[in-house]
Amino acid sequence: MAAQSRQVRIGMIGYGQMGRIHAYAYRAIPIFYDPLPAEPVLQAVADVVPGVAERAAARAGFSWHTEDWRRVVESPDVDVIDICTPNSEHLPVLEAAIAAGKHIYCEKPLCTNLKDAQRILQAATKAGILHQIVAEYRFLPALMRARDMVREGLLGEIFHFRGLYLHAGYVDPRRPIAWRLRREATGGGVLMDLGPHIIDQMRVLVGNASEVQGNLETFIRQRPLAERPNEMGSVDVEDSAQALLRFPGGAVGSLEVSRCATGAEDELRVEVHGSRGAIRFNLMDPNWLYWYDLGKPEAERGFTRVATVQRYPAPAVAPAPKFSIGWTRAHVASQFSLVESIASGRQPVPSFADAVAMHAHIDAIYRSAAGAGWTAVPHVE
Repeated sequence: MAAQSRQVRIGMIGYGQMGRIHAYAYRAIPIFYDPLPAEPVLQAVADVVPGVAERAAARAGFSWHTEDWRRVVESPDVDVIDICTPNSEHLPVLEAAIAAGKHIYCEKPLCTNLKDAQRILQAATKAGILHQIVAEYRFLPALMRARDMVREGLLGEIFHFRGLYLHAGYVDPRRPIAWRLRREATGGGVLMDLGPHIIDQMRVLVGNASEVQGNLETFIRQRPLAERPNEMGSVDVEDSAQALLRFPGGAVGSLEVSRCATGAEDELRVEVHGSRGAIRFNLMDPNWLYWYDLGKPEAERGFTRVATVQRYPAPAVAPAPKFSIGWTRAHVASQFSLVESIASGRQPVPSFADAVAMHAHIDAIYRSAAGAGWTAVPHVE
Protein backbone atom coordinates (compact mmCIF):
# COMPACT_ATOMS: atom_id res chain seq x y z
CA MET A 1 0.00 0.00 0.00
CA ALA A 2 1.62 3.27 -1.09
CA ALA A 3 1.30 6.60 0.65
CA GLN A 4 -1.05 8.98 -1.20
CA SER A 5 -0.43 12.60 -2.23
CA ARG A 6 3.12 12.54 -0.89
CA GLN A 7 1.77 11.94 2.61
CA VAL A 8 2.47 9.10 5.02
CA ARG A 9 -0.56 8.93 7.30
CA ILE A 10 0.20 7.48 10.74
CA GLY A 11 -2.16 5.43 12.87
CA MET A 12 -0.71 4.98 16.36
CA ILE A 13 -1.73 2.13 18.65
CA GLY A 14 -0.90 2.90 22.28
CA TYR A 15 -0.04 6.30 23.68
CA GLY A 16 2.16 5.81 26.71
CA GLN A 17 5.76 6.95 27.06
CA MET A 18 6.84 5.64 23.66
CA GLY A 19 3.70 6.84 21.91
CA ARG A 20 4.48 10.36 23.06
CA ILE A 21 8.06 10.09 21.79
CA HIS A 22 6.95 8.75 18.41
CA ALA A 23 4.36 11.51 18.04
CA TYR A 24 6.98 14.14 18.86
CA ALA A 25 9.39 12.64 16.32
CA TYR A 26 6.85 12.62 13.47
CA ARG A 27 6.01 16.25 14.16
CA ALA A 28 9.72 17.17 14.22
CA ILE A 29 10.56 15.57 10.87
CA PRO A 30 9.33 18.50 8.69
CA ILE A 31 11.42 20.89 10.80
CA PHE A 32 14.59 18.79 10.85
CA TYR A 33 14.57 17.62 7.21
CA ASP A 34 14.25 19.57 3.96
CA PRO A 35 13.23 18.62 1.35
CA LEU A 36 10.84 15.98 2.59
CA PRO A 37 10.40 12.74 0.67
CA ALA A 38 6.84 12.70 2.02
CA GLU A 39 4.95 14.48 4.79
CA PRO A 40 4.21 12.44 7.92
CA VAL A 41 0.66 13.11 9.12
CA LEU A 42 -0.61 12.13 12.56
CA GLN A 43 -3.92 10.71 11.38
CA ALA A 44 -5.33 8.54 14.18
CA VAL A 45 -4.51 7.31 17.66
CA ALA A 46 -5.98 4.49 19.75
CA ASP A 47 -5.52 3.63 23.42
CA VAL A 48 -7.67 1.35 25.55
CA VAL A 49 -7.36 3.56 28.64
CA PRO A 50 -10.35 5.92 28.69
CA GLY A 51 -9.41 9.51 27.88
CA VAL A 52 -5.82 8.83 26.82
CA ALA A 53 -6.45 8.82 23.06
CA GLU A 54 -8.64 11.91 23.33
CA ARG A 55 -5.86 13.81 25.14
CA ALA A 56 -3.32 12.53 22.62
CA ALA A 57 -5.38 13.87 19.74
CA ALA A 58 -5.75 17.25 21.42
CA ARG A 59 -2.11 17.65 22.43
CA ALA A 60 -0.17 15.89 19.67
CA GLY A 61 -2.50 16.83 16.83
CA PHE A 62 -3.95 13.51 15.64
CA SER A 63 -6.95 14.02 13.35
CA TRP A 64 -9.11 11.53 15.21
CA HIS A 65 -9.00 9.15 18.17
CA THR A 66 -10.63 5.99 19.46
CA GLU A 67 -10.38 3.35 22.21
CA ASP A 68 -10.75 0.60 19.58
CA TRP A 69 -7.44 -0.04 17.81
CA ARG A 70 -9.15 -2.09 15.10
CA ARG A 71 -10.83 1.05 13.81
CA VAL A 72 -7.39 2.55 13.18
CA VAL A 73 -6.02 -0.58 11.50
CA GLU A 74 -9.04 -0.91 9.22
CA SER A 75 -9.32 2.78 8.33
CA PRO A 76 -8.69 3.62 4.64
CA ASP A 77 -7.16 6.96 5.64
CA VAL A 78 -4.21 5.33 7.48
CA ASP A 79 -1.05 4.15 5.68
CA VAL A 80 1.21 3.09 8.57
CA ILE A 81 0.41 1.37 11.86
CA ASP A 82 2.80 2.47 14.61
CA ILE A 83 2.66 -0.04 17.49
CA CYS A 84 3.55 1.29 20.97
CA THR A 85 1.68 -1.21 23.17
CA PRO A 86 3.06 -3.67 25.75
CA ASN A 87 4.81 -6.68 24.17
CA SER A 88 1.97 -9.18 24.51
CA GLU A 89 -0.39 -6.84 22.67
CA HIS A 90 1.82 -6.57 19.55
CA LEU A 91 0.76 -9.83 17.93
CA PRO A 92 -2.97 -9.20 17.29
CA VAL A 93 -2.22 -5.69 15.99
CA LEU A 94 0.56 -7.01 13.75
CA GLU A 95 -1.71 -9.72 12.33
CA ALA A 96 -4.55 -7.28 11.68
CA ALA A 97 -2.28 -4.65 10.13
CA ILE A 98 -0.70 -7.19 7.77
CA ALA A 99 -4.15 -8.45 6.77
CA ALA A 100 -5.19 -4.85 6.07
CA GLY A 101 -2.11 -4.26 3.90
CA LYS A 102 -0.72 -1.51 6.13
CA HIS A 103 2.94 -0.72 6.55
CA ILE A 104 4.16 -1.21 10.14
CA TYR A 105 6.53 0.53 12.57
CA CYS A 106 6.73 -1.58 15.73
CA GLU A 107 8.44 -1.09 19.06
CA LYS A 108 10.83 -3.85 20.09
CA PRO A 109 10.62 -6.72 20.76
CA LEU A 110 8.45 -7.69 17.80
CA CYS A 111 6.67 -10.46 19.72
CA THR A 112 7.03 -12.32 23.01
CA ASN A 113 8.78 -15.33 21.43
CA LEU A 114 10.82 -16.39 18.42
CA LYS A 115 8.13 -18.58 16.82
CA ASP A 116 5.59 -15.76 16.62
CA ALA A 117 8.22 -13.32 15.36
CA GLN A 118 9.16 -15.70 12.52
CA ARG A 119 5.51 -16.14 11.60
CA ILE A 120 4.97 -12.36 11.49
CA LEU A 121 8.03 -11.86 9.28
CA GLN A 122 6.79 -14.50 6.86
CA ALA A 123 3.30 -12.98 6.76
CA ALA A 124 4.63 -9.45 6.24
CA THR A 125 6.93 -10.62 3.46
CA LYS A 126 4.11 -12.48 1.72
CA ALA A 127 1.81 -9.45 2.01
CA GLY A 128 4.44 -7.19 0.44
CA ILE A 129 4.14 -4.53 3.12
CA LEU A 130 7.04 -2.41 4.39
CA HIS A 131 8.06 -2.97 7.99
CA GLN A 132 10.54 -1.55 10.50
CA ILE A 133 11.42 -2.48 14.06
CA VAL A 134 12.34 0.35 16.42
CA ALA A 135 16.10 0.21 17.05
CA GLU A 136 16.75 3.92 17.36
CA TYR A 137 20.38 3.65 18.48
CA ARG A 138 21.30 2.66 14.92
CA PHE A 139 20.48 6.29 14.12
CA LEU A 140 22.89 7.96 16.54
CA PRO A 141 25.76 9.59 14.58
CA ALA A 142 28.38 8.09 16.90
CA LEU A 143 27.15 4.55 16.32
CA MET A 144 26.64 5.21 12.61
CA ARG A 145 30.30 6.25 12.47
CA ALA A 146 31.32 3.19 14.49
CA ARG A 147 29.60 0.94 11.97
CA ASP A 148 31.35 2.68 9.08
CA MET A 149 34.76 2.40 10.75
CA VAL A 150 34.32 -1.35 11.21
CA ARG A 151 33.20 -1.75 7.60
CA GLU A 152 36.11 0.37 6.36
CA GLY A 153 38.53 -1.99 8.09
CA LEU A 154 39.90 0.62 10.48
CA LEU A 155 39.72 -1.88 13.35
CA GLY A 156 41.17 -4.76 11.35
CA GLU A 157 40.22 -8.29 12.39
CA ILE A 158 37.68 -8.13 15.23
CA PHE A 159 38.77 -9.85 18.46
CA HIS A 160 36.30 -8.70 21.12
CA PHE A 161 32.82 -7.23 21.49
CA ARG A 162 31.49 -5.99 24.82
CA GLY A 163 28.01 -4.61 25.25
CA LEU A 164 26.15 -3.41 28.32
CA TYR A 165 22.78 -1.80 28.80
CA LEU A 166 22.18 -0.84 32.41
CA HIS A 167 19.22 0.79 34.16
CA ALA A 168 18.55 1.30 37.86
CA GLY A 169 14.76 1.60 37.79
CA TYR A 170 14.03 -1.66 39.62
CA VAL A 171 16.50 -1.31 42.51
CA ASP A 172 13.72 -0.13 44.85
CA PRO A 173 11.89 -3.22 46.20
CA ARG A 174 8.79 -1.07 46.68
CA ARG A 175 8.36 -0.64 42.95
CA PRO A 176 5.17 -2.58 42.19
CA ILE A 177 4.66 -5.41 39.75
CA ALA A 178 3.40 -3.78 36.57
CA TRP A 179 3.34 -5.19 33.03
CA ARG A 180 7.12 -5.14 32.51
CA LEU A 181 7.48 -7.52 35.47
CA ARG A 182 4.92 -10.04 34.20
CA ARG A 183 6.14 -12.77 31.86
CA GLU A 184 2.69 -13.15 30.31
CA ALA A 185 2.83 -9.51 29.19
CA THR A 186 6.47 -9.36 28.11
CA GLY A 187 7.75 -12.82 27.27
CA GLY A 188 10.66 -12.26 29.64
CA GLY A 189 12.42 -9.72 31.80
CA VAL A 190 15.26 -7.32 31.17
CA LEU A 191 16.59 -9.47 28.32
CA MET A 192 13.36 -8.81 26.39
CA ASP A 193 13.32 -5.16 27.46
CA LEU A 194 16.89 -3.87 27.03
CA GLY A 195 18.41 -6.90 25.31
CA PRO A 196 17.16 -6.14 21.78
CA HIS A 197 19.05 -2.84 21.70
CA ILE A 198 22.44 -4.20 22.70
CA ILE A 199 21.99 -7.31 20.55
CA ASP A 200 21.17 -5.09 17.59
CA GLN A 201 24.37 -3.09 18.11
CA MET A 202 26.33 -6.32 18.37
CA ARG A 203 24.89 -7.46 15.04
CA VAL A 204 25.59 -4.12 13.35
CA LEU A 205 29.20 -3.93 14.54
CA VAL A 206 30.33 -7.57 14.61
CA GLY A 207 27.54 -9.76 13.21
CA ASN A 208 25.43 -12.59 14.54
CA ALA A 209 26.85 -14.70 17.34
CA SER A 210 27.16 -18.41 16.62
CA GLU A 211 26.96 -19.59 20.24
CA VAL A 212 25.97 -18.09 23.59
CA GLN A 213 26.23 -19.06 27.24
CA GLY A 214 23.65 -17.26 29.35
CA ASN A 215 22.97 -16.48 32.98
CA LEU A 216 19.88 -14.86 34.54
CA GLU A 217 19.18 -13.50 38.01
CA THR A 218 16.15 -12.07 39.80
CA PHE A 219 17.32 -10.07 42.80
CA ILE A 220 13.95 -8.93 44.16
CA ARG A 221 11.57 -11.88 44.01
CA GLN A 222 8.62 -10.35 45.84
CA ARG A 223 7.10 -6.93 45.10
CA PRO A 224 3.85 -5.10 45.86
CA LEU A 225 1.04 -5.71 43.38
CA ALA A 226 0.22 -2.62 41.33
CA GLU A 227 -3.52 -3.22 41.62
CA ARG A 228 -3.35 -4.11 45.37
CA PRO A 229 -0.31 -2.30 46.87
CA ASN A 230 -0.81 -3.89 50.31
CA GLU A 231 -0.33 -7.36 48.86
CA MET A 232 2.90 -8.93 47.63
CA GLY A 233 3.34 -10.98 44.48
CA SER A 234 6.07 -13.12 42.99
CA VAL A 235 8.26 -11.72 40.20
CA ASP A 236 8.58 -14.27 37.38
CA VAL A 237 11.09 -12.45 35.15
CA GLU A 238 14.81 -11.71 35.43
CA ASP A 239 16.30 -8.43 36.70
CA SER A 240 19.70 -9.13 35.14
CA ALA A 241 21.08 -11.17 32.25
CA GLN A 242 24.59 -11.88 31.04
CA ALA A 243 25.88 -13.86 28.08
CA LEU A 244 29.25 -14.96 26.76
CA LEU A 245 29.45 -14.88 22.98
CA ARG A 246 31.29 -16.70 20.21
CA PHE A 247 31.24 -15.42 16.63
CA PRO A 248 31.75 -17.39 13.40
CA GLY A 249 34.94 -15.52 12.51
CA GLY A 250 36.64 -16.38 15.81
CA ALA A 251 35.81 -13.23 17.79
CA VAL A 252 34.46 -13.54 21.32
CA GLY A 253 32.41 -11.23 23.45
CA SER A 254 29.98 -10.58 26.24
CA LEU A 255 26.77 -8.72 26.84
CA GLU A 256 25.06 -7.67 30.04
CA VAL A 257 21.70 -6.06 30.70
CA SER A 258 20.26 -5.07 34.05
CA ARG A 259 17.48 -3.00 35.56
CA CYS A 260 19.09 -3.18 38.99
CA ALA A 261 22.39 -1.45 38.20
CA THR A 262 22.46 1.05 41.04
CA GLY A 263 23.65 4.47 39.89
CA ALA A 264 22.98 3.88 36.19
CA GLU A 265 20.67 6.12 34.20
CA ASP A 266 20.43 5.01 30.56
CA GLU A 267 23.83 3.37 30.28
CA LEU A 268 24.25 1.69 26.90
CA ARG A 269 27.95 0.97 26.32
CA VAL A 270 29.72 -0.82 23.50
CA GLU A 271 33.39 -1.67 22.96
CA VAL A 272 34.96 -3.38 19.95
CA HIS A 273 38.61 -4.40 19.87
CA GLY A 274 40.42 -5.43 16.70
CA SER A 275 43.88 -6.09 15.31
CA ARG A 276 44.28 -2.48 14.09
CA GLY A 277 42.35 -0.50 16.67
CA ALA A 278 39.35 -0.20 18.97
CA ILE A 279 36.23 1.88 19.47
CA ARG A 280 34.05 2.56 22.47
CA PHE A 281 30.80 4.45 23.06
CA ASN A 282 28.62 5.37 26.02
CA LEU A 283 25.06 6.61 25.53
CA MET A 284 25.50 8.95 28.50
CA ASP A 285 28.30 10.66 26.51
CA PRO A 286 26.51 10.59 23.15
CA ASN A 287 28.32 13.35 21.27
CA TRP A 288 31.55 11.40 20.97
CA LEU A 289 32.93 8.15 19.63
CA TYR A 290 36.26 7.08 21.11
CA TRP A 291 38.80 5.54 18.71
CA TYR A 292 42.15 3.90 19.38
CA ASP A 293 44.38 3.73 16.27
CA LEU A 294 47.16 1.14 16.54
CA GLY A 295 48.68 2.57 13.37
CA LYS A 296 49.90 5.69 15.15
CA PRO A 297 53.43 5.88 16.57
CA GLU A 298 53.52 4.37 20.04
CA ALA A 299 54.16 7.73 21.70
CA GLU A 300 50.98 9.16 20.13
CA ARG A 301 48.62 6.30 20.88
CA GLY A 302 45.57 6.67 23.05
CA PHE A 303 41.82 6.87 22.66
CA THR A 304 40.90 9.86 20.49
CA ARG A 305 37.59 11.58 21.05
CA VAL A 306 35.86 11.86 17.65
CA ALA A 307 33.13 14.52 17.51
CA THR A 308 29.99 13.02 15.98
CA VAL A 309 27.37 15.24 17.68
CA GLN A 310 24.49 15.72 15.15
CA ARG A 311 26.32 14.96 11.93
CA TYR A 312 23.43 13.55 9.93
CA PRO A 313 23.48 13.29 6.14
CA ALA A 314 21.26 15.42 3.91
CA PRO A 315 18.44 16.22 3.81
CA ALA A 316 18.91 16.87 7.54
CA VAL A 317 19.06 20.65 8.00
CA ALA A 318 18.46 21.18 11.73
CA PRO A 319 19.71 21.35 14.36
CA ALA A 320 23.14 22.28 13.07
CA PRO A 321 25.71 19.44 13.22
CA LYS A 322 27.73 21.13 15.97
CA PHE A 323 24.96 21.11 18.59
CA SER A 324 24.83 18.44 21.29
CA ILE A 325 22.54 15.51 20.60
CA GLY A 326 19.75 14.08 22.73
CA TRP A 327 17.94 10.75 22.97
CA THR A 328 14.85 11.89 21.06
CA ARG A 329 16.92 12.95 18.02
CA ALA A 330 17.66 9.30 17.28
CA HIS A 331 13.93 8.60 17.17
CA VAL A 332 13.43 11.47 14.72
CA ALA A 333 16.13 10.01 12.46
CA SER A 334 14.69 6.50 12.75
CA GLN A 335 11.20 7.66 11.81
CA PHE A 336 12.53 9.82 8.99
CA SER A 337 14.13 6.65 7.61
CA LEU A 338 10.71 4.99 7.76
CA VAL A 339 9.01 7.85 5.91
CA GLU A 340 11.79 8.02 3.32
CA SER A 341 11.62 4.26 2.71
CA ILE A 342 7.85 4.30 2.28
CA ALA A 343 8.06 7.25 -0.11
CA SER A 344 10.57 5.37 -2.26
CA GLY A 345 8.97 1.93 -1.88
CA ARG A 346 12.18 0.57 -0.37
CA GLN A 347 12.19 -1.89 2.53
CA PRO A 348 13.25 -0.02 5.71
CA VAL A 349 16.19 -1.12 7.86
CA PRO A 350 16.13 -2.43 10.54
CA SER A 351 13.27 -4.63 9.36
CA PHE A 352 11.31 -7.45 10.95
CA ALA A 353 14.11 -9.73 9.72
CA ASP A 354 16.42 -7.90 12.12
CA ALA A 355 13.78 -8.26 14.83
CA VAL A 356 13.67 -12.03 14.27
CA ALA A 357 17.47 -12.17 14.56
CA MET A 358 17.21 -10.33 17.90
CA HIS A 359 14.66 -12.93 19.03
CA ALA A 360 16.94 -15.78 17.93
CA HIS A 361 19.74 -14.53 20.20
CA ILE A 362 17.36 -13.91 23.11
CA ASP A 363 15.85 -17.39 22.69
CA ALA A 364 19.32 -18.98 22.71
CA ILE A 365 20.34 -17.07 25.85
CA TYR A 366 17.17 -18.15 27.68
CA ARG A 367 17.70 -21.80 26.67
CA SER A 368 21.33 -21.64 27.73
CA ALA A 369 20.48 -20.12 31.11
CA ALA A 370 17.88 -22.84 31.67
CA GLY A 371 20.65 -25.42 31.67
CA ALA A 372 21.68 -26.00 28.07
CA GLY A 373 25.20 -24.57 28.52
CA TRP A 374 26.78 -23.26 25.34
CA THR A 375 23.85 -22.95 22.92
CA ALA A 376 23.88 -22.40 19.16
CA VAL A 377 22.04 -19.33 17.93
CA PRO A 378 19.56 -20.62 15.34
CA HIS A 379 19.86 -19.36 11.78
CA VAL A 380 16.46 -17.81 11.16
CA GLU A 381 14.69 -16.09 8.28
